[in-house]
Amino acid sequence: MRSIISRRSFLIDSSVALAIVSTGCADDTETTTTTTTTTTPSQTVSTSNTLESTGVNEGRWSMPAEEAPHDATWMCWPSNEEIWGETLPDVQATIVRLAVTIAGFESVKLLARVEQIERLRSMLGDVDAEVIEAPVDDLWARDTLPCFLLANGSNDDVPLAAGSFRFNGWGDKQLHEGDAQLAAVVADHLNIPLVESGLTGEGGGVEVDGEGTVLAARSSWVNDNRNPDLTEVEVGLRIVDLLGADRIIWVDGIAGADITDGHIDTLARFAEPRVVVVDQPAFEDPGEIWYDVSVATKATLADVGADRGGPYNFTALTQPTAPRSEGADFLSSYVNYYVCNGAVIAPSFGDVTADQLAAEQLRSLYPGREIVQIDIDPVAAGGGGIHCATQQQPSVR
Repeated sequence: MRSIISRRSFLIDSSVALAIVSTGCADDTETTTTTTTTTTPSQTVSTSNTLESTGVNEGRWSMPAEEAPHDATWMCWPSNEEIWGETLPDVQATIVRLAVTIAGFESVKLLARVEQIERLRSMLGDVDAEVIEAPVDDLWARDTLPCFLLANGSNDDVPLAAGSFRFNGWGDKQLHEGDAQLAAVVADHLNIPLVESGLTGEGGGVEVDGEGTVLAARSSWVNDNRNPDLTEVEVGLRIVDLLGADRIIWVDGIAGADITDGHIDTLARFAEPRVVVVDQPAFEDPGEIWYDVSVATKATLADVGADRGGPYNFTALTQPTAPRSEGADFLSSYVNYYVCNGAVIAPSFGDVTADQLAAEQLRSLYPGREIVQIDIDPVAAGGGGIHCATQQQPSVR
């Protein structure tokens, strides 16, 4: 079994949106009424002090937008048959295919268990990828590796830092003893500070525009399976501080419907600070939980507007009507793409019309970048996608 519960509860649906920090947490399938407030970076959050932790960020670094130049892409090599069962070889082959594709545009670094390194290098062939020993459990680099941060102004003497959330297997839904160590492994390998948030959560739970705004689903943060002793405001302040942002916009999300409790990176993404890319269901299906959450949150975001320059503009990427594969956990969302140097790496699902339309829309959203679509069906069957399997290291040059 991949997980105790479905990672995505079939398909992520509809145009998605967000609401600014508000009271309450949606712990069931009903969306909540929101009230708008604002938040500023916290100056008093305490953290642990493991592995040269610098404590809270306090404006020293910030997380750039994904489309900013990269020095590398980080990935993780899945090796645990207890998680993937008989599909593990196909999943591994898909990760290699993704790594090879990205390596055509920028450097790739892969974390792997020591006993897996020889096989991984053999599968990579002549591809210029660095393989690094680490106690990897699973492939979800977006969730287990650090959010890389670039120095702000007077902090240029420490140009790069590793922003860290404590990983607990999405609320103890999956084994994670090794994965919980990976942020520290990366920081140690690069000899950079590990900036701890004091939060339990995952990198797939945040989306940044590079100009001070963070999108997040409260269901995957303000949740007793991650941060039981913190209020929504306290969680928001810590996220904002860690990422060097000015504000957080919350979507209600939905707790308990998938293993991530509704990560934002399959719901809504920034293409530009005022352009939000949202997931659109192939079929209108009122009453389906993801469809309803998507419709409600898009309406909220339309009311919120961008922090600077007026309301958000939306582009909806419509899911395939006839995907090549399917299953209870299968994630057929085009929104879980990855932006690297000179390209956008996106999934293809075997529905020619939908695949082509998604490619055309991404080409319009990211002019000057090559749009490369690849078959990731074995990974999608586990409930994730390309973005879930990657983590960008921004360029310090």
